[in-house]
Amino acid sequence: MPPLKRVRLMMMSRLRTKMMRSQKVKMVDKTVYDWEVMNDNKPIWLRSPKEVDDADYVAFYKSFSKDSDEPLAHVHFTAEGEVTFKSILFVPKTAAHDLYQDYGKAVDNIKMYVKRVFITDDFEEMMPKYLAFIKGVVDSDDLPLNVSRETLQQNKLLRVIKKKLVRKALDMLKKMSAEDFKKFYKEFGTNIKLGVMEDHSNRNRLAKLLRWQSSNDEEEMTSLEGYVERMKEKQDHIYFMSGTTRAECEKSPFVEKLLKKGYEVIYLIDPIDEYCVQNLPEFEGKKFQNAAKENLNLQDNDKVKETMEKLGRDYDTMLNWLKEKVLTSGIDKAILSTRLVESPCALVASQYGYSGNMERIMKSQAYAKSGGQDVPNQKKILELNPFHPLVQEMNKLYKADEDGEQAKDLAHALYDTALLRSGYSLKDTVAFSERMDKLLRKSYSIDMSAKVEIPPEFDEEEKPASTEEVPASEETPVSEEKPKDEL
Repeated sequence: MPPLKRVRLMMMSRLRTKMMRSQKVKMVDKTVYDWEVMNDNKPIWLRSPKEVDDADYVAFYKSFSKDSDEPLAHVHFTAEGEVTFKSILFVPKTAAHDLYQDYGKAVDNIKMYVKRVFITDDFEEMMPKYLAFIKGVVDSDDLPLNVSRETLQQNKLLRVIKKKLVRKALDMLKKMSAEDFKKFYKEFGTNIKLGVMEDHSNRNRLAKLLRWQSSNDEEEMTSLEGYVERMKEKQDHIYFMSGTTRAECEKSPFVEKLLKKGYEVIYLIDPIDEYCVQNLPEFEGKKFQNAAKENLNLQDNDKVKETMEKLGRDYDTMLNWLKEKVLTSGIDKAILSTRLVESPCALVASQYGYSGNMERIMKSQAYAKSGGQDVPNQKKILELNPFHPLVQEMNKLYKADEDGEQAKDLAHALYDTALLRSGYSLKDTVAFSERMDKLLRKSYSIDMSAKVEIPPEFDEEEKPASTEEVPASEETPVSEEKPKDEL
């Protein structure tokens, strides 16, 4: 290196050293944050169902639902399509005590999350009313996070989420074991029937979850699918009978011929059952037929039809007499019946009329008017059993003297008993009692003019005891007590 260049570098180095010595070093405090992950577990609904065991589901259910019992069933799924979300749904083991008293009231059983951030649990109609008992969480990344809850509630994607939640809930119920579903139906069976009435889009799915008692088994309830599998050849209808108890349905005159011919009959004993069936016109192509209404097709053969035609000619005038003269206000018509076996007669409702059970329910409504004024006064069809001795005797009495009291009394007595047998209520209980009294007198050979003899002492009125004034001189003197300080 040339000497001149070397000297220049040395001078620059000395100058830099002087400048550094002349400057003071300043110390600055600086805070540095070091983040440590305390919980690296994902929310249970974001994890794969294969990674979560039953104990984790039970613990999670108890933590967010505040329920001390374990859930009866659960479903963990991820929905994709128009909207993507993850969800876990649970079925409680027992129904809330006020489930039906507050039916339709908003509940907070579904927790809504957006991108793992809790939004609300009071969305209206996140679940339909009949599935309000379902509890769970829903988390979606497709919903907006920076809007108000009111705006989010109007988002059309929520309707898509609701539709998929209902489908998954119903699939969960369908896949339950027979034992668990029996427990579920005991607690929430009414909700399924309400769903049939309210949710027409899922009516077929809900119909497969219905369970009713039937003549096939005295203990186990049957499904509609099981009933259809056991149907006889050429049977086109699902027969049912409604009443307050199973025993009442079994002993009803309307099911006598059905049971004798081996047809299975479903017994509807809950007040909501008949409403439910009215909203379920058919199941797998088989229509429902109320055994207590007209047009009951028993598939009678030609010989039976021929015999009934002959009997019809013999009873024709008596049937007209019942309709036009004796029971004019109570029946629309009187016909001979093939549905009766042991009973002498029954009152059948028209195709669109009220059965005895439905009429009783309508009159028992909390807001119904007194005397059943809200229930239309519909005339019934009187069906008579031409093979019953009482009906045959009434026909003989009519032919002997159609204006005689015996024939009329027997007709009224049969009509009143038919009202009771068919589940209807008596309008005139006093007249019914008088007719029963007259029939009892005849059966025990008691004189019709015999009166009740009451002993005269039962009619005497008790005289009030006389109170005499006691003279003042004879009054017993009252001793006066001295004050304590004078004793």
